[in-house]
Amino acid sequence: MQSVFYPAGRRLLELYDIKGCEVDRWVEPVSEGGSIMVLKDLNFQGKTIHLGPQRTWLLYQMELDTAFLRELNVMDYSLLLAFHQHQDGERPQAGSLPQTSSTRFVQGTQNLEEVAAQNYHLLSGRPHAPNILDGPEQRYFLGLVDLATVYGLRRRLEYLWKLLWYSGRNFSTVNPTRYARRLCQWVEAHSD
Repeated sequence: MQSVFYPAGRRLLELYDIKGCEVDRWVEPVSEGGSIMVLKDLNFQGKTIHLGPQRTWLLYQMELDTAFLRELNVMDYSLLLAFHQHQDGERPQAGSLPQTSSTRFVQGTQNLEEVAAQNYHLLSGRPHAPNILDGPEQRYFLGLVDLATVYGLRRRLEYLWKLLWYSGRNFSTVNPTRYARRLCQWVEAHSD
């Protein structure tokens, strides 16, 4: 987690472990004596990641990253999400970020020159890493974690058991294609 949140650790307001599902995805918020508690999907209900023009980049990057993990047959990873309020000098300047349309990415057009131009603003000449996105009011820290669970026989059996036990509910153990799609849909539904 430190690699995702560096250097803002103590300034973080909220921290979430997001899988895009509902079963066992609520944590009772309790003060832990000054340390920040890791909340889950259901704790994020009613909230939005406000990114403005950078939303397009995030949606596309989520598509790329989850497609890579899907190819590796990996599931059960999480989007680690935290944020803090902008302080002096952190707020992005109006018009400093490129305006783009996310529809071309969702429809599958992948012109490498367009992608390079899109991502250039995050990879070069920026004061922080690509996993840090500045919205109008807050700075967001995002990263995929827990990338080691392969969808093998054990997970397939777990899926069948949960299908019976949690009939009609959205649980974490699903095949990598469905897992990737669900997490991307969560990010799209919870960002603007």
